[in-house]
This record gives sequence, structure tokens and C-alpha cells, in this order.
Amino acid sequence: MKIPRVLALAALLLTVLPAALFAAGYVEDHVMKVTMLVGTVLWFTAAPQWLRGGND
Repeated sequence: MKIPRVLALAALLLTVLPAALFAAGYVEDHVMKVTMLVGTVLWFTAAPQWLRGGND
């Protein structure tokens, strides 16, 4: 798999999974917020390269 694709998918997991874990009571508020922030920044840097077809 290409690097931008892997990073974009990992970023997507980092933005969705913490909310589910917080709702289930497995993580605290600040952990969820920091993880989602990292995932969001990673998504906005990796997703355009993946969708554009970067790293061919």
C-alpha cells in the first residue's frame, strides 16, 4: 500500500475510534481530544495526497 493511503486511513481511525472509546468509558476526555486532534491534523495532510494520487 502507498504511504499517503495508510496515513489517511490511520488518521480516520484516530478521529473515529476515540469517540467510541470515550462513549464506552474506556478513555478520558483529554485523551480523546488530543487523539482526535492528532488524527484531524494527520487527515488534512495525508488525505489530499492520497486522493490526488501522490507517491506513485
